[in-house]
Amino acid sequence: MGLAETPGTSIVREAHLLPEYALDLQFSRTWYERVRKPLLREPVYLALKRALDIALCIAALPFVLVVLAACWIAIKLDSPGPAMFSHLRTGKSGQRFKMYKLRTMVKNAEELKAKYIHMNTLSYPDFKICNDPRVTQIGRILRKTSLDELPQIFNVLRGDMSLVGPRPTSFSASTYSLWHTARLEVAPGVTGLWQVSGRNELDFDDRLRLDIAYIRNRSMWLDLRILFLTVGSVVSGRGAN
Repeated sequence: MGLAETPGTSIVREAHLLPEYALDLQFSRTWYERVRKPLLREPVYLALKRALDIALCIAALPFVLVVLAACWIAIKLDSPGPAMFSHLRTGKSGQRFKMYKLRTMVKNAEELKAKYIHMNTLSYPDFKICNDPRVTQIGRILRKTSLDELPQIFNVLRGDMSLVGPRPTSFSASTYSLWHTARLEVAPGVTGLWQVSGRNELDFDDRLRLDIAYIRNRSMWLDLRILFLTVGSVVSGRGAN
């Protein structure tokens, strides 16, 4: 199935579907089209993007380590189980990798998933529960402040992820429809377009349309704008789980 044949290929005219940078572009094309010709050739852009990832991560690392140590102590005092864990996620070209996170749930959260499957608010293969009873007290704070995502700085340094890109899925690429595989063209990110668009309640297909809009129009300017807007979203708590 080609992109033009995918369900919901409506014209994206609403400003809230893109970050503020796009307001002057009069973005009125379908979500899978490029808004304008990129200023940089792909190899140059990718080299600069990787350099930015490494530079920002190294600069933030001393602060991140201090915060992680404080979070580790709080998690261990709050509930039994490891403070940090890795979870298999789907990355570029469908490759599975271990993504690091701080634990925000009880240690048997996966076993309890079947018990609460009827409370899922999203369509398969997504899984999300409002006021998830598996989340610990400290976990709620970590999620509200997005501190649970901090360990992914190590994924970025390893090259598994980028700071900006489509969020990696917990389910494998084998569950994707053909048009879903477009998101596998690039490295997954710590943050992305739909996270800063206030669209965290979207189903996978709708989030994917925003991911493809990002992939088709990605640039250093767009990456910087998403990073800037992400800081604002974290500080305000908007879009937090």
